[in-house]
Amino acid sequence: MPLVVQRPQLTLAERLYLPAILAGLFITLRHFMNRVLGRTKVTMQYPEEKWDAHLPEWYRGAPTLVTDDWGRERCVACQLCEFICPPRAITIKPEEIPHDERWGKVEKRPKEFDIDMSRCIYCGLCQEVCPEQAIFLRKDYSLTGYRRAEMVHDKEKLYELGGVMHGLVNKWNEKK
Repeated sequence: MPLVVQRPQLTLAERLYLPAILAGLFITLRHFMNRVLGRTKVTMQYPEEKWDAHLPEWYRGAPTLVTDDWGRERCVACQLCEFICPPRAITIKPEEIPHDERWGKVEKRPKEFDIDMSRCIYCGLCQEVCPEQAIFLRKDYSLTGYRRAEMVHDKEKLYELGGVMHGLVNKWNEKK
């Protein structure tokens, strides 16, 4: 048995569509006047103007690796960032540090550390889970490349983009 739905009766104004047309024209006129009076800015001239100065403090950009004050890598290759990454954009191949070296107590360091920026969703989970604060999200929104291979940042590229972060590094603490 079919269900019959009764249509509501439209008023004269609704049947003429005139109030809806006038409301749309009023919105257009308001935007036009705001633009003419300089209250709004429509276009940003991208290469010359950038949002860098206007980015909020909580902005999450591209992940990079950072070094400590002496240029040593902070990453201990614990692979927590690789496991927590939802799109699986991070790939780490750890290697052991020989015990006879000065920092042999650390046990591991990354032999290879790759982040596929074309897969990264900039969620920031890798930075939150890192115990040594080796991953840092920089305020960059302009990542481009002509090929997919250019969007995979290796360890050297990540350290080049990341730079130095100051502060205590648990990995190099003699008392740990």
